[in-house]
Amino acid sequence: MAYLAIEAYGIIGYASGESAVRRERQRYLGLARDIARAFVPGNTGVGNWDYYEAMEKHIESGVFDRAPGSIAIQPEVDLETFNGALWLKARQLSDWPDPDVAPPASSEAYQAAISYYVARAVRPEFRWSWRNAQLEWDVYRQSIRQKNEASRDAANHLAVIALNHLLSTVDAFITLRLRGGVGAGGSGYRLSASLPFP
Repeated sequence: MAYLAIEAYGIIGYASGESAVRRERQRYLGLARDIARAFVPGNTGVGNWDYYEAMEKHIESGVFDRAPGSIAIQPEVDLETFNGALWLKARQLSDWPDPDVAPPASSEAYQAAISYYVARAVRPEFRWSWRNAQLEWDVYRQSIRQKNEASRDAANHLAVIALNHLLSTVDAFITLRLRGGVGAGGSGYRLSASLPFP
């Protein structure tokens, strides 16, 4: 009965945690779409988890290309934005002698930085901005935190279920060994079970 009670506790807790994860996910996706990305035409695309984490930390994505009509990409330089911070990181990782002074565009260091930026920067269809929406940004970040907490809760309850299964298996094995005895024929084991009902 104790194992059944723990199992029920684990299952109910896991189901509750998963329900909270789904609820908070819908909440932060809605805020991202309806507030931060409201100015982007056709803003129904759903990004990966890293994208929504970046929205939590940066007030704006920034532009992907500052000169979209030109042949070469001109990355965002505003360090308050995600793309601007990413471009700085790309320059630092590409071993520029001075991250603020660009080497020749044909150089290996410059091309490595551009490749890094292009592979990770937020594209125009996924731009966001929380400017003039501080309250909604706070609610968004709270929703992300609550989703993370609910996810940890669900994982903890799943661990309780797994541990309960392990302990009940070991308990059943020990019980069988202790109750085992010599049968009528002189060998073998007997298995008996009882229910706590009249």
